[in-house]
Amino acid sequence: MSNFRSGLFFALVSLLLAVFLSLGLVLGGLFKNNYNTTYNDRLQKETEFVSSYIDEKGGAENAIKSGKINKLKDILGSNITIVDENKHITYSTPFDNGKDDNRHTETIERIVTEKIGKKQQEGYEVIEGRNNQHYYWARLGSSGSWEGFVILSNEMDLINQANQKMWLILAFSLGTALIVILLLASRITVRYTKPIESATRAAIELAKGNYKVRTYEEDSDETGMLSSSINILARNLQEMEQLREMQQDRLGTLVENMGSGVLLIDSRGYITLINKTYRDLFGVDPSYFLYRLYYEVIQHKDVIGMIENIFMTEHSIKKQLVLPLKLERKYFEVFGAPIIGNQDEWKGILLVFHDITELKKLEQMRKDFVANVSHELKTPITSIKGFTETILDGAINDEKSLSHFLSIIQKESDRMEHLIQELLELSKIEQQGFSMSIQKIDLAKLSLETLPIFEQRAQEKRIQLSSKVPDAPVYIEGDTYRIKQVLINLISNAIAYTPAGGAVYVEIMDSGETAQLKVGDTGIGIAKEELPRIFERFYRVDRARSRNSGGTGLGLAIVKHLVEAHKGHLHVESEPGKGTVFFVEFNTRFKY
Repeated sequence: MSNFRSGLFFALVSLLLAVFLSLGLVLGGLFKNNYNTTYNDRLQKETEFVSSYIDEKGGAENAIKSGKINKLKDILGSNITIVDENKHITYSTPFDNGKDDNRHTETIERIVTEKIGKKQQEGYEVIEGRNNQHYYWARLGSSGSWEGFVILSNEMDLINQANQKMWLILAFSLGTALIVILLLASRITVRYTKPIESATRAAIELAKGNYKVRTYEEDSDETGMLSSSINILARNLQEMEQLREMQQDRLGTLVENMGSGVLLIDSRGYITLINKTYRDLFGVDPSYFLYRLYYEVIQHKDVIGMIENIFMTEHSIKKQLVLPLKLERKYFEVFGAPIIGNQDEWKGILLVFHDITELKKLEQMRKDFVANVSHELKTPITSIKGFTETILDGAINDEKSLSHFLSIIQKESDRMEHLIQELLELSKIEQQGFSMSIQKIDLAKLSLETLPIFEQRAQEKRIQLSSKVPDAPVYIEGDTYRIKQVLINLISNAIAYTPAGGAVYVEIMDSGETAQLKVGDTGIGIAKEELPRIFERFYRVDRARSRNSGGTGLGLAIVKHLVEAHKGHLHVESEPGKGTVFFVEFNTRFKY
């Protein structure tokens, strides 16, 4: 039983006990008074009867002589005492069963002395003690004469017995009524306090945030309405909490998985939130970074200055910043905005870091591409224009000069045509919808078929051209034309950058699930710092040598895209002055 129910029940029990005790005392007193009054009336009538009887007998002496007084004692059950006008006891019936006669005599004498007089013609007195004697007296005499008093006394044993029975009956009745009422009160208490206790427990759980709690709905009275209202409140709070959690999860997922870094600072300058992108970009530890002042943990002065500017101006700011991160410099477009509540209270700052490094690189690549294309086209066009003007100025009549100039014009035209074709080819490969005709190819046979294309060119430079392929076929799945294009570009590039007297070789190896193509040379080699850039468009290790050989600087870029289109792997090893080796790994089964 809870404290509330116990308190209510004990308060009700205490009230009932007080009421029943008071009622018992009042009823007991009333019953006792009623018994005493009734008993007193009885003695009064008996005394009057004895007085009348003595008067009828002609006085006390005649009545005593007649011997009828003892019979009256037996009839009435009371002791009879006669006192004359001089207050002397003239007659007294003896006590029965040897009871205290002397004490009775002393009591009679005291009553005669103190109570009886001419003016007090009748009265009574109760002597408390072991037997509780009740005395009643009345005047003797008729026609105005006064002969004395008659006193009747009787023990109150019967009254005491009746009084005890009355108290027993009263105690039993009130006790039974109290028990019944207590049982009813207990049931009523439980009935009305149980819903309240259940509602209280539910309210406590709701206050703790447990919105799944429910209370028992039983009746349709006020307690039932209370339970129903708490259940409705709990359901509404649970729905609101579920909606809040869902929105918080969505927002958390959105913020955490944004492609941009997010930094949240409160109104006091403490960092309260960083998302995964920010952690990855700047390599920060959340346990060290969060809940600290921004100027203590942010290392970039430009970012700190931007935050301070927002704090002072309370306006949004957008800037492009170059921030050093580890071994590289990254470009960021940073957007900062103040967070202001509905009541115009300042709540903090939000910073969003957009990594635009790749955009900057693409922009630079576009600029480089335009510059390179312009440069590559400008050289042959300038040559064509210059020799054309020379011919028009008079060289047309000189057959030897004319033939020489026209051959140069043709050579430069072929170079322009080759450049444009490779640009179109590269553009086609890079398109989203680029498709290939996949079929089973013998890579060893294809390499042997490609080498004769370069025999004359190799002989002109006195370059030894060799191959090392297995006798068994080396089958892969791919586009025959595109893989042959990879071979041609790699071999052509090797011959172009190998000086006279050098060597170029092609090697095919079968590794089971993959096949490896290796094209090596003993050429000028590539410096280590230039290796990451050799697959860029128009990039040349030796520009003069490449231009003289008719190269466009697009060959390796095309090779890279074709190998990636076949889901293969490409890497290069080189040492300046010793040569270069390109490794191309193809899957024997094409991976779609």
